Amino acid sequence: MNSELIIPILAVSTGFIIPIAVFIWQYYDAKGKREAVVEISKHLNDPSKLEELLQIFDERKKEPIDYRRGGVITIFVGAGLYCLGVFFLGSILKGVGVLVGLIGVGTLIAGYLYPNTGKELTDAVDKFEKK
Repeated sequence: MNSELIIPILAVSTGFIIPIAVFIWQYYDAKGKREAVVEISKHLNDPSKLEELLQIFDERKKEPIDYRRGGVITIFVGAGLYCLGVFFLGSILKGVGVLVGLIGVGTLIAGYLYPNTGKELTDAVDKFEKK
């Protein structure tokens, strides 16, 4: 094989290898947890304890996404990309930085327009009912 083709072939195959590796890793990570739950459930007689056990292993977040926090992070990522374009890499990266920063501004605004925590939702409903 020609040595000039090795790098392009590796670059293209990386796009396939990394996602497959991540899926395999996630599968084996969750597999151990599933086996542990099955083994413990064999020795439990009380179904309520089994429900508590499943809640412990449940990794999903109960809280909604905080768009304000994500918006601020995205704004600063955009600012960093813009500065990188100004000082080192040129106008294309400046445009990407501005785009990412504006996406962050939109996300931040959405976080203030759409309340996401239970308390914020309750306060919004109370304000609406008072009118």
